[in-house]
Amino acid sequence: MSGSRVVALGHHQPQRVLTNADLEKMVDTNDEWIRQRTGIATRRIADDESVADMAASAAAKALANSGLEPAEIGQVIVATCSAIDRCPSIAAQVANRLSIPNAVCFDLNNACAGFCTALATADHTLRAGAARHALVVGAEKMSDLVDWTDRANCILLGDGAGAAVLSADDDTLIGPVAWGSDPTRNNAVRLVDQWQPRFAQEGQAVFRWATSELPAIARQACERAGIATKDLAGIVTHQANLRIIEALTRKLDLRDDVVIARDVVDSGNTSAASVPLALSKMVERGELPSGRPVLLFAFGGGLSWAGQVITSP
Repeated sequence: MSGSRVVALGHHQPQRVLTNADLEKMVDTNDEWIRQRTGIATRRIADDESVADMAASAAAKALANSGLEPAEIGQVIVATCSAIDRCPSIAAQVANRLSIPNAVCFDLNNACAGFCTALATADHTLRAGAARHALVVGAEKMSDLVDWTDRANCILLGDGAGAAVLSADDDTLIGPVAWGSDPTRNNAVRLVDQWQPRFAQEGQAVFRWATSELPAIARQACERAGIATKDLAGIVTHQANLRIIEALTRKLDLRDDVVIARDVVDSGNTSAASVPLALSKMVERGELPSGRPVLLFAFGGGLSWAGQVITSP
């Protein structure tokens, strides 16, 4: 096979909704301040669910939507930076819960860029013939990492998971990845290294980086796929902040009818889960017509980035 494609998607979010009004009771903030700076209105919080629980739920939906049998999956990758389980991996736990018998399973931590990095890794695996079908999941319980006294950052984060099933294909329906990092700025978004890690970031530095340097890399992902940004039917960026999403996409010369993911408004920043979560919702709602090019583009801690154009399933 010369390429691979996304054949199915699935997602999961916890039931508990944390509104801006709820946050007003917890920290010195208010709804207007949060919306103006982030665009976020609500986020989902997992109380009794683990990263593995959410990952398995999203993965089960994607697998069911694919029509494949569990034994046909040859690779399981879970992108996460919030899981506390080191061994067995979350991927191995997902495989066990879904009765996937012999797949290679591993977790991948590239922070918010994790899902797109994992998607590229699975694509390369299928192109190389090491498997015919792969399951890629982004799952995060960011609420475990929140300092609820930090008014600048506690408003941002939410929990959830999204998953995709990939299959080898004669056509290249997942474009070449544009990925990399700037480790000289790796302190801009971080988990403070303690036994109970906490999320921290330099918000203004991240905003300037994302809006000034990342549009050129997003264009590079399109160029590697052999298309112009005006050819895109949709774009799903990391759901970090609505202001970042809108500033970044304004610089990409998109058509007026392109569908832009704005799931951050309802879900907050779910790190590695944000791209597959938003993508799965858009496909489920019928907002992305099948067979059309969609740019996935994620960025965050590291500072790292990864993006590729896929054909919508």
